[in-house]
Amino acid sequence: MKKVLITGANGQVGNEMTARLRKDLGRDNVIATDLKIKEGSANATEGIFEELDVSDAKRFRELAHKYQVDAIIHLASLLSVSSEKDPVFAWQLNTGSIINGLEIAKELKAQFFFPSSVAAYGVDAMPRFNTPQDTFMHPITVYGASKYAGEMLANYYHWKHGVDARSVRFGRLVSYKVRPGQGATDYAVAIYFDAVLKSSYECYLRPDTMLDFTYVDDAIDQVVKFLNTPASQLKHFNGFNLTTFYATPEDIANSIKKIMPDFKITYKLDPVRQEIADSWPQHMDDSWAREEWGLNPKIGLDEMTEIMLTNLKIKLKAEGEIK
Repeated sequence: MKKVLITGANGQVGNEMTARLRKDLGRDNVIATDLKIKEGSANATEGIFEELDVSDAKRFRELAHKYQVDAIIHLASLLSVSSEKDPVFAWQLNTGSIINGLEIAKELKAQFFFPSSVAAYGVDAMPRFNTPQDTFMHPITVYGASKYAGEMLANYYHWKHGVDARSVRFGRLVSYKVRPGQGATDYAVAIYFDAVLKSSYECYLRPDTMLDFTYVDDAIDQVVKFLNTPASQLKHFNGFNLTTFYATPEDIANSIKKIMPDFKITYKLDPVRQEIADSWPQHMDDSWAREEWGLNPKIGLDEMTEIMLTNLKIKLKAEGEIK
């Protein structure tokens, strides 16, 4: 990668990826894009930013050709809960934008990357714990279906047109820099915000709901490593499982209590989010990623908790939400 266009740059992963690649490649070699510019944000003030609706193929193409990028990192998508509220729009946006990006990558002979998800699996992926990378894929949400379709489209463009198209399946990514959104497992970010703000959290998932997690810095490091791996070294290109550790809401609460003994967690289930979370594996087998390109994340649950709480206290104090 020498010159990169990033879509969805205002999102959780996009913010972090933009900052990292500007550090690696230089500020003028990373073009951050999103629907709207956020005045004063680092994306806008510390490098090139362009407004882009990724469903607009013409604009998408114009920007990629204007800057002659050799890599497209496509992070823009509608998340799981929002997708269930408007499945037709979600499908059109999530899958349509992947095709747009793949077509442009084909034209420019550019690398293409997008994040898939644990949601691509579905309820009959077996076993539920240590679920292999290659198994039955029957997602029950439009978000998961669009992610799996994206993997298949990326494979098609690789086999048919020689596009260097790659993806990883994320579990839940955690960061203190962006507030929780509408993902089914955004509790894993919200719990830390509420711990600092209120010393308590009401969780919408069962206390025993086990899922995969990765701290966002680890995720970015591993994706950059993956993208810099020579194609000749890979047996697979898409759907690599990427995870660091597995945990339940109760595990995260207990980790917080090690630093904040008075923290309390209560539960009020959201059936929609619980159903989505229950359709995902409890833990993904990431052995192919470790073998083929050296996946090696390092930040575990307790270290992540310390990072989150320490930085959220600084962030929320600076924003006037706590003293």
